[in-house]
Amino acid sequence: MAMETGRTVKDVSPHEFVKAYAAHLKRSGKMELPHWTDIVKTARFKELAPYDPDWYYIRAASMARKIYLRHGIGVGGFQKIYGGRRRNGSCPPHFCKSSGAVARHILQQLQKMDIIDIDPKGGRMLTSQGRRDLDQVAGRVPVVP
Repeated sequence: MAMETGRTVKDVSPHEFVKAYAAHLKRSGKMELPHWTDIVKTARFKELAPYDPDWYYIRAASMARKIYLRHGIGVGGFQKIYGGRRRNGSCPPHFCKSSGAVARHILQQLQKMDIIDIDPKGGRMLTSQGRRDLDQVAGRVPVVP
């Protein structure tokens, strides 16, 4: 029988990991939600605020995972990652960036929780405690064969 090795964020399904880490962030209670989470749009090209009441935790978990995989991403990078197609009515659609304030606020919250830190080369990077935290959650995510 093969010995069970430690699983990292790269070994598990992204969808399952983000759900598990969002639940972990919500349970920990260290992340404080801003008062505007129920009314804010996540991008200029959106028409409505997200329906999911836990969208803030899910976005934070997704951003933490992105920093784990590729450190050095800042607010502008996240605006591009979460950007999308803006429909201009009768004019052709074009790419549009997402909200910078949402990305900035989540990065500040993760920094306050000591999961990420400012990268001297620009952008953000994971702290050793943050990496341990993410790998711990990844170890608890069930593996789908």
